[in-house]
Amino acid sequence: MKIEIFTDGACSGNPGPGAYGIVMRYGDKVKEYSEGFRKTTNNRMELLAVIKALSKLKRFDIPVTVYSDSKYVIDSISKGWVFGWEKTGFRGKKNADLWRRYLELHAKFDIEYTWVKGHAGHPENERCDKLATSAAYGNIDSVYESL
Repeated sequence: MKIEIFTDGACSGNPGPGAYGIVMRYGDKVKEYSEGFRKTTNNRMELLAVIKALSKLKRFDIPVTVYSDSKYVIDSISKGWVFGWEKTGFRGKKNADLWRRYLELHAKFDIEYTWVKGHAGHPENERCDKLATSAAYGNIDSVYESL
């Protein structure tokens, strides 16, 4: 058995108010999470969703599959770009703060990444989108707003 994580980020304007939505499933147990920010970007929310989901896991010995409609997240990880960025200290890369957080978590898990087409009727992706869009306008993304 594996843990399935479905994530989505949303932003009204880019930058603008945004949020992420998460659906996590392990067997018949399902949990949902969302959090909004008053000013952020879509890519930050897509990546933060993955980070927040992984940070909620208490066990590291169960395989994890992350489903996302973000090519930014999926390609950066699956194609190994983030590991090259890490070697250069993320010089010139956006969202370095979040990528550093991601890399700390990445090392703890056996993770498979799967891209899903957004807004195409995928039930969990649609649910994540609803969670994200209803949570926008919340907290302060202090790293982003300080740029």
